[in-house]
Amino acid sequence: MFNIREIDFNKEEYERLGEKQVASEEIFDGVILHVFRDEVALPNGDRSVREVIAHVAAVCVVPVDADGNVILERQYRYPIDAVITEIPAGKLDGDGEDPLEGAKRELREETGITADTWTDLGLFVPAAAYCAETIRMYLAQDLHQGAQQLDEDEFLDVFRMPLKDAVQLVMDGKIPDSKTQTALLKAARVLGI
Repeated sequence: MFNIREIDFNKEEYERLGEKQVASEEIFDGVILHVFRDEVALPNGDRSVREVIAHVAAVCVVPVDADGNVILERQYRYPIDAVITEIPAGKLDGDGEDPLEGAKRELREETGITADTWTDLGLFVPAAAYCAETIRMYLAQDLHQGAQQLDEDEFLDVFRMPLKDAVQLVMDGKIPDSKTQTALLKAARVLGI
């Protein structure tokens, strides 16, 4: 799990605005998601309820080749009943897996690609109001092609396009996935695109 305190943590501000857990009840125990109903004490002393989705930490990768192409995926997403464009990503194998090692594993499994150069693009929090999921973003360069190692329940198409074109797709609203949007824009900025 990532240390959420790296997100602009200010102790005085946290003490003034933070909420304290009073009670917690697990109301759903799923395969990937676990839902809790927590009672919290507010800064003014009142109490309120927070429903929180617990999720294993995840990683995502923007792989960019020597020609400035980004490797992307087209994948069906059941909750929105659509095939969308995304970057390689996945959850960590438990709390003990190092995020960089998880990113390397996900890139290799989904695309067959390995990379020599890795840049940490920071932490992404997709839905802070109700979900504890965090995603560590990486830029991968100096790529080497190998064989995909997809999970049995994983079906996706891998393709390349110029990173600048992918950024334009983000700006045109053609890539709706939030982690993909953020990581592509950050990678483009790092690379001066």
